[in-house]
Parts: sequence; structure tokens; C-alpha cells
Amino acid sequence: MTTVEAVLREDPSQGDGVFIDANSLQACAEPTDNQALLGWVREIARLTQPDEVVWCDGSQAEYDRLCAQMVATGTLIRLNPDLRPGSFLARSAPTDVARVESRTFIASHRREDAGPTNNWREPEALREELHGVFAGSMRGRTMYVVPFSMGPVGGPISQLGVQITDSPYAVVSMRIMTRMGAQALAAIGEDTPWVPAVHSVGYPLIDAIGRARPEVPWPCNDLKYIAHFPETREIWSYGSGYGGNALLGKKCFALRIASVMARDEGWLAEHMLVLKVTSPQQRVFHLAAAFPSACGKTNLAMLRPTLPGWRVETIGDDIAWMRPAPDGTLRAINPEAGFFGVAPGTGASTNPTAMQMLRENVIFTNVALTDDGDVWWEGMTDEPPAHLVDWQGRDWTPDSPGPAAHPNARFTVSAAQCPTITDLDEPAGVPIDAILFGGRRRTNVPLVAQAGDWGQGVFMGAAISSEQTATAEGTVGQLRHDPFAMLPFTGYNMGDYFAHWLSMSERVEHLPEIFAVNWFRRGDDGRFLWPGFGENCRVIDWICRRLTRTAGAQSTPVGLVPLPDGLNLAGLDVPAGDLNDLFAVDPRSWLTEVDALGTYFARFGDRLPRPIKDNLDSLRARLMA
Repeated sequence: MTTVEAVLREDPSQGDGVFIDANSLQACAEPTDNQALLGWVREIARLTQPDEVVWCDGSQAEYDRLCAQMVATGTLIRLNPDLRPGSFLARSAPTDVARVESRTFIASHRREDAGPTNNWREPEALREELHGVFAGSMRGRTMYVVPFSMGPVGGPISQLGVQITDSPYAVVSMRIMTRMGAQALAAIGEDTPWVPAVHSVGYPLIDAIGRARPEVPWPCNDLKYIAHFPETREIWSYGSGYGGNALLGKKCFALRIASVMARDEGWLAEHMLVLKVTSPQQRVFHLAAAFPSACGKTNLAMLRPTLPGWRVETIGDDIAWMRPAPDGTLRAINPEAGFFGVAPGTGASTNPTAMQMLRENVIFTNVALTDDGDVWWEGMTDEPPAHLVDWQGRDWTPDSPGPAAHPNARFTVSAAQCPTITDLDEPAGVPIDAILFGGRRRTNVPLVAQAGDWGQGVFMGAAISSEQTATAEGTVGQLRHDPFAMLPFTGYNMGDYFAHWLSMSERVEHLPEIFAVNWFRRGDDGRFLWPGFGENCRVIDWICRRLTRTAGAQSTPVGLVPLPDGLNLAGLDVPAGDLNDLFAVDPRSWLTEVDALGTYFARFGDRLPRPIKDNLDSLRARLMA
């Protein structure tokens, strides 16, 4: 059994990384003089017992070496360099394909602080369990130390973290998704706060009595933990090598832990895209938008407007950190450096910007492989190829019973490759003018509605519900309440989260306007009533004109909607009946929805802020009138 001590050496043949070697007897230069950080790394190494420890530097040489290593072990397949340069395909184990909400825990000191929407565990009991499964979990493996920054290194809204992992797939993905490596490590001084995150796939290659077992292409464990300790800002993840379970800077840090930090410090950590929109008059607007998964977030983040003169640029596609600024605005950054997007449904007709971004230097996971060494997924082209190898490595034809790509198949790519990216490295962030909330709804919710004030806007966010997707556990298509699109991601009691949002009215002088949108409403015959995609710019146009007070609106029980001729529909053939249906508010069906919301909000008991209940009661009264 190998025990790793704090003995360091440099290995020039392995890039610029710094290594700890269990068999080395001579201490060499350390990568940091931060004793707290070094002590923590040593503690985790003693617990997990890897063969060696590598301090990652974030270099291209390191990335290339790890990718080559994973090709050799079968974790990655190198794609045809002529068709998809610098790109790879990974196939996960069929049991490790998405976030595992039933095994995602919030270990706050008090159960009520986690709230009814989180899986609470008593901290000390959970620590004991975690130490049990992590003991020896990295035997026969390399333990990688991954320092990273969420947001530009040193920025006023940015935060630092260090992930320990035994997964090279997680390392290369973290290099894409965060500012990872030597610069982030250098920013961690003795008094600098940083979030410790520990991850293991839970598949040691040597057991407790020294017996070896062979490596597998996708190591993981049927037992999984994704554990968060909000008071101590710690993350522990075990058993999964996939997505937000393994890339701990993403949902675990950027939302669950950061939401607690934001509550304590007076800012917002949100599951939101961020857009820069420029009008034909060259006026610039910044919008943030919250949508549950598979509700068109990436398509909106990379919107190509069909209206002449409008330009939309991408700041972020998934997460926004927003802080009150000295000038009275609410300023946002995208804390990530890459996109971890859902591939199925992304194609030249739905998101040409994303398809351009994915031409090279991409890690694809659980998509299909073409006969000429490229990738394919449902929605990429109108017609599927005659033959593919599916996401599980099986022959596939259009007559095969299942999809070629897993519904939650992903791409991981640097944001710098996005043709519409802008302001990604702006450390102070951009001022948010409007916030959009939306879900995937066949009925009830209008195409767009504006809140009358901040309190009603917060209520709109709290009332989001959407049809179930493959990224969450449950029946696909079933309606589920997903307040602020944060149901799986808020690291504390959701009732307190509503109250925190309401309190921003006291912290921000120039509050953003709030809108609810729904691109997915259908007619009685099942047709989508709105064409969506690039045509969504017509809704953005109305929103921006509302911000400049140059567009009118009419009142409905659920908010302010465009006047009959309020949307710019030039060149677009939307039947008058469909347009009416897009904004129809049926009191009876809405009263049923109000009852369901009341039942849902009752879960929060006395933690539900009074303004949320008052807005619900006001909505019921308006509908009954």
C-alpha cells in the first residue's frame, strides 16, 4: 500500500506540472508556499492513497499528454483530424450519464437551513461515510491537484477553488471550463479564501490487500455522493466521472456553494445565461435569463437575430454571478470559461453559431460516431446517416429502437471558440438591464409578459415550472416546479432564497426589469405557435423597447403583454389566431395553476416570504375578476 508524503519533484518530461512521488526521498521545489493548501493536499493524499500526485499547471502540453493517455486507455476516441481537428469522443458507463439528484446532498448544520427541496444530511455523519468510501479510493491512480478560478483571475466578482481528482477526463474538462492552472494557484495566498473540492471516480486499481485489477475505459462506482458543506464551503464527490458530478467548478461550486456565499455577502449566483444586445440605433442592453435544462438556453445565448440591424453577443450560456456595483447597477460575469452544452437538438437550423463553435478542439461525450470518424446526434441534421456507432459503442441504423446519442449527450468547448463571445474577461462584469424567466410550457404561459414591479418579478421566477428533461430524475414530459431554474442548484432553503432575491431591491438602485417568456406554447393541434430560434429576437426587440419606454403594453392577470401590434412581425407569417393564442390567459386553467403553486409554496412553511404569498393571492384575485 502506497502512502504519499509531502515530497515533491519536478519532471520536465511531463510538461510543466509539479509532482509528488511516493517513492522519492528528496524534497524539491514546492508549487506553492501556502501551508494550508499543502496541508490539505497531503491530508487527502493520505486518505485516498494514490500512487503519485500531480499539481496541474493548465498548460497545453499537460492537456495534450492527458488526452493521449486517455486515448491509450480507451476513455477517449480521437476523431478524424480532417473533419474535427483536435477533438475527441468519450463514452461514459450507461449508469453514469447525468446528474444524480437523489445522491446530491446539502450538509448544513440544521436540516431547516437546507429546506424541503434539498436532500439534507447531518454533516458529521456524512463526513464519516465519505471518509469511509474515499479511504484508498485512488490506489493505483494519479491524484491531480487542479487550482482554478471561477471568473477572471483576481476579478472583484471571481472566486478561487482547488479540485482534487483521480480523473484525467475531469482535469482536461476543468481546463476548458475554468481558468485552471498556475495563474490560479499563484492567486491563492495565505489569507485568500478558496473552495476545497474532492472528487474520486471510486474505482481504485489496487485493493486494500494489494490485488490489482485492470483499468476500464470509464471508471465509476454504482455508489455515488455529490456532497456540499455550505458552512465550510466544501465539496466532496464520489463515484461519478460525468458532468456536474465530476466538474466541481460547475453546478457544485458555481451554484450550490456560491449561492450560499451570495446570500451571506449580498449578491446573486444564478443558473442564467448573459447576453449583450445591440439595437439598430446602437444602444446596448445586457440581459440575463434563467431557463431549466433543455429549454433553449444555449440557442438563446447564441441567438442569430432575423431582424435587420440587431446584434446579439454571448457573455455566458449557463451561469451568472451578479453583484451590486458602486454605480447602482447589478453587474454580472460568466464565471465559466467554456460551454458544457447538450448536443441533441443542436444543429445548423437551430443553432448555427454553436455548430461553428464545435468545428475543432471539442470533447464530445455520449454522442454517436460516424463511419468516417466524425460525430452525430439527433437534431444535428434533418436525416440521420445510414450507419453509426451509437453512444454505447453498438452498431446503429435509423431502424434501431433507441437514439444514436444519449439525450443528455454533451460537448465541452472553450468559450473563446464561440463566434459571438464578448466581454468574457471583463472582471467588473456588465450592467444587467433585464432578467428573463422561462420554461418549456405547452399551455397557459404567454410568449412574453413583463412584471409590474420587482416583487412580482421575483414571484414570476418563483413560479417557473417546466416539462421534465433527461438531465433530471423523473418522467420525461412531466411538469415540475423549478423556481428560478435553481431547484437542483440552491445550496440552502429555497424559501430563504426567495427572500434573498426580494432583498435585492434594497441593495440595487437601478433594478433590472423582469420578464417571463415561453417559446414552446402549442395550439390545440399540437403545433408550436411560435417559430422560435432566430425569431426570438422579435421578443427581445419588444423587451428592449420596453426598457426605453418606446413600446406599449396591455395588462393581463399574469403581467404586461405586447399590444396587438406590439411585436415587430415584419417578414414573418404568424396567423392572427396563433398570435392571439400565444397571449391568451384562460382564467380557469390559470386558477388550477394557482392552486398547484399554492400547494408547492406551502412546502416552505414559515420560510416562504410574505410578498410571495401576497403575489399569489393577488394573481388569484385578478383571475377571478
